[in-house]
Amino acid sequence: MTALPTGILLPESVIHSDLFALLAAFVAIHTVFYATLALSKILPKVYLSDWVRRRHERTETRSINPEDPV
Repeated sequence: MTALPTGILLPESVIHSDLFALLAAFVAIHTVFYATLALSKILPKVYLSDWVRRRHERTETRSINPEDPV
């Protein structure tokens, strides 16, 4: 297996520069932020009111079909 030479597209001095490192860090943070937003769009919404029962809600059903959820 042959090793790829570094600096094929850009000279090696550009790749090891501080500006390039800053740009790479920006792209990495942007990628993580974008992936988080994409995952939040894919996952179903979570409503806190679905998990917390309040006082005004019935504890048992009064429906004709008693097997329906409350």
